[in-house]
Amino acid sequence: MATVQPASRLFASLQLPDSCDQTLEERENKPGLLIGQRARREVHVTGTAELSADPDRASVCMRLVSNKESAAEVKSSVQRRLEYILQSLRHSGITEENITVSKEFQKISNAYQMEAEVCVIFSDFQKLQNICNLLVEKLESSVSICSPKFYHTPESMEKLRREVCLAAVSNARRKALEVCRLVGQSLGRALVIREEELRELQDQGDSYSALSTSIQQRIKSGTIYATSKVFATFEIMGKEKNKKKCQGI
Repeated sequence: MATVQPASRLFASLQLPDSCDQTLEERENKPGLLIGQRARREVHVTGTAELSADPDRASVCMRLVSNKESAAEVKSSVQRRLEYILQSLRHSGITEENITVSKEFQKISNAYQMEAEVCVIFSDFQKLQNICNLLVEKLESSVSICSPKFYHTPESMEKLRREVCLAAVSNARRKALEVCRLVGQSLGRALVIREEELRELQDQGDSYSALSTSIQQRIKSGTIYATSKVFATFEIMGKEKNKKKCQGI
């Protein structure tokens, strides 16, 4: 019976023709591992984070409608209430750039109808609530206030995206640091950081009626949740030999 010879295995083969004629810069820029080049030890990790941001703006529209037989009377009726609304807004610190007024005048049969709409943008939601309550109290049914619409400004969304990405990077670095400590190494500099995924989800909440839902519930329904996932590569640095020697004494 023929003797079975043990199989030989080839793990790697490097062939570098004319490598001696290459300059140091050419060898460093050449892809692949060169003979005599020290391999860099790396740790590859992913990090995730989730942050949320409440709406930072709200828009509210207030409508005034009047029907009179005289054009002067219908205009006067709407104008008095309109001036009261605008005066209340100014006294509360609402600037003109955040107030939009539109008017519509028309004749219907033998009567005149005038409608005015005031749309206001608020950044202070407590102030929004106080003004709406005041107008309902003073003007009663002669003013119709629509439900506030809460939203995020572009600056607010960009801040959320930036902060959630930084939090994901921080979590990735913390993970890499714990891995290095577990294997008795120290963590070096970051070599690669790449955001692989960014998701945004609005908390719609339960379906609600505008008449039965508080402002706080509407704010919660407008909250944006952002999730970021990053990939990071860090260099692994060996611990100082003096520390190991001290530990062995």
